[in-house]
Order: sequence, then C-alpha cells, then structure tokens
Amino acid sequence: MGNLAIVTIIIIAANVIISYKGFEDYGFFDKYKFNVGAIKRGEQFRLFSSGFLHVNTQHLLFNMITLYFFANNVIAYVGSLKFIIIYVISLIAGGLLSLYFHKDEYHYSAVGASGAVTGILYAAILLNPDMSLYFFFIPVPIPGYVFGIGYLLYSIYGMKKRIGNIGHDAHFGGAIGGYVTTLILVPYLFKINLTMVVVLALPIILLFVMKKLGKI
Repeated sequence: MGNLAIVTIIIIAANVIISYKGFEDYGFFDKYKFNVGAIKRGEQFRLFSSGFLHVNTQHLLFNMITLYFFANNVIAYVGSLKFIIIYVISLIAGGLLSLYFHKDEYHYSAVGASGAVTGILYAAILLNPDMSLYFFFIPVPIPGYVFGIGYLLYSIYGMKKRIGNIGHDAHFGGAIGGYVTTLILVPYLFKINLTMVVVLALPIILLFVMKKLGKI
C-alpha cells in the first residue's frame, strides 16, 4: 500500500477523534447522528456530521481499515483534492439515499463513515476494474468489478430483508455518489472503459427499478 497520503491520515484522525468523543458523550452523539426527524426539522448538517460518528470501536476500525486499503488507489488516479470531493459527496449521498428510503420513519437513526468509504471503494473499482481483492476465507483473488457488483446486489438484498443493524441504503448511496462523482471528475473513463462503466451501473439501475415496482 505504501505510505498513506496526508489527506487520508487527516480523515482517519477526524473519524477517530469525533467517534471517541461520541463514545464518551451521548449528548454529543445524539446531536450529530443521522436522524430522519431532526433532518426534516432543518438539521441537514447531520447528513455530514453523522459520517464521522460510529457505534463502537469495531465499527470504526472496520471502516477505517477499508478506507486504508482503497484510499491510495483512488488518490493515485485523481489526486488528493478530487479524492476529498469523492469522499464528501459519497458521504452525503449515503445519507440522502437513507433519507429517501426512510423518509416516513421519523425515529430512524444511523451513524458511520460507511457511505463515504463505500464511495471510495466503488471509485477505486471504477478507476481500476482489473484490481484483485483478497479475503482470508476465499483462496483465490476476486476481480474488483465482481466484488463491487456483488456487494451492491447484497446491499439490495439487505435493504429488502432489513438484514442486521446495518445501513445498507447508506452503503448503496455512497457507492452511487462515488460512481457518479468519479465519472464527472474523470470523464475519459467513458472512452477507455465504457463497458465497465455500464456494467458497474447495472446494480444501481436495478435498485431504482425495484423501488419503482415496489419490490423494495
């Protein structure tokens, strides 16, 4: 992976500091978490602030490790400034999709950098679809695009079945944010790898078709 870029170190540090503040101060946690009712009352800042809070150390560690593995890959292609843009838009996009799916659930709450991190993951796959991912329980490498599509399909399933205490919609929204923002910032991807651009869009299209049909 090489040395972490300074921007990644800053983002990880911000997540750690703010999350630990939230662990120790529930009033702080409650004020800045994602909450549908509060956002509808005008506290839109929660769409952003909730992305730096986590439920516990394990939740924080999982997100930061995932960010660590994919951040440099994206920065190498687009630079630090565009990386920040992708990260922030993915974070907010994750919150917006959660708000869209839970707009009538005024008590629905969520926290975590998962949307932003999934956006970076999807951006990395879009920029380098030939990358291979390794998992300790799978003895062979998995192509990045296979993992990306599979992850979003699982997220759709998770949203439909409401599996676990996991914000599957935030993950999916973050992926959409990362996908769209990367294509806007790096439009030559349409020329050099149009097939992969289309393939990675398929689960996104599927989600909205299912939503339109009332299947999710």
